[in-house]
Amino acid sequence: MAAHLLLLTPSSNRVYAGSAPQVTAAELGVLAITALGAAVIRAEPTTVAGVAYLEIELDGEPRPDVLGQLAGAHALFVREGQLLRPVPLARTERLDDDLLTIPKYPGRTNEQFTRVLLNVTLASTAWAGEMTQRRFTVLDPLAGRGTTLSWALALGHDAVGVEIERREVEAYAAFLTTWLRRKRLKHQIDLHPLRRSGTHVADLLEAQLSPDPAAYRSGDRQRLTLYAADTLATPDLLQNRTVDAVVTDAPYGVAHGSRAGVARDRSPAELLSLAVPRWTSVLRSGGAVGIAWNTHGLARGDLSAICADAGLEVCDAPPYLGFAHRVDAGIHRDILVARKP
Repeated sequence: MAAHLLLLTPSSNRVYAGSAPQVTAAELGVLAITALGAAVIRAEPTTVAGVAYLEIELDGEPRPDVLGQLAGAHALFVREGQLLRPVPLARTERLDDDLLTIPKYPGRTNEQFTRVLLNVTLASTAWAGEMTQRRFTVLDPLAGRGTTLSWALALGHDAVGVEIERREVEAYAAFLTTWLRRKRLKHQIDLHPLRRSGTHVADLLEAQLSPDPAAYRSGDRQRLTLYAADTLATPDLLQNRTVDAVVTDAPYGVAHGSRAGVARDRSPAELLSLAVPRWTSVLRSGGAVGIAWNTHGLARGDLSAICADAGLEVCDAPPYLGFAHRVDAGIHRDILVARKP
C-alpha cells in the first residue's frame, strides 16, 4: 500500500516538538489496535524537500475519521512517485481550537500532549470503535485549569473535573464564561456552593452548551461539571460507574496533594495509591484510565501495581510503551493506560 506522509502540527515547545514524531507513532499504534481499521507496518520520521514528516505504512485502509483524531496531525499526503497528493483529514472538533490555545499560565501542559492522552484512553475503552461518534463522559480528577476538560468539550464529549484549588476553578470559570460569550454559543454557566444535608461539600462549576442552537433548544447539550474539592472525595461527589474514561496529568512534584490525612504535600506516588481506587469506583465497566506522570518520581512498574490493585487491567501492548519522553531536566513523562473489566 502507498505510504502516507503526515505533516505534524508545529509546537511552540521545542522539547515536545522533538518528541512529537515518536509520541504520534505510539498514539497511532494504540488507535490501530481497536479503532483505526488498519494495522501499522511502520511509522518513522522522514524528510522530503527539507520538510519533516512522519512516514506511515499501513496494512489496510484506515478510517479517515480516526486518522484525523491524531493530536499532532496537521496535513496528510500519499506519496505518488516524486509527488505528494493531499488526503483529506476528517476532523471531529465541535468547538474552535482557541478554547485550548488562549489560556497561558505557569505549569500548563502542552495541549497536543493532553489530546494524545485523551485519545489513547478513549481508544482503550470498550467503545473504541465509536470514539468519533459517541459522546463520552470524561473525568479529570486533577483538573487544574481545565485543559483536559476543554479538549473533552471541543471533541463533543461531556466533561467532569475535580480540582482542589478553588482559585483554579474560578480562573477556569472566568475564562470559559468569557469564551462562550465571545463565541456567541448558546450556554448556561454558573459557579455556586454545593451543599448536602446543609453542609458545604464543594464549590461547583456547572455549564451546558452546544454549538448548534437548535440542538441546545431541544435539550441536546454537552455538560461540564467541575468540583472545587479534594480528589479523594471523588466517589462522594459522583455516583458509582458514571464516567467512561478517567484522563489525568498526575502531579510531577508535590504541588497537588490532598488535604485529607496528616499532610497535603504527600508524594505523587502516595497520592495515586490512594486516589486510583477511588477514581476506579466511578468508572463504568469497559472504561479506561489514562495517567500521564513523571517517571523520576514513580516507576512504571509501581504505577502498574497501583492500577492492578485497584482492579484495572494495564495495557502493555508495544504501542502503549512508546510515549516516554523528556520534558525538562527534572521531568521524564510517560503515559499508562488501564482498563476496567
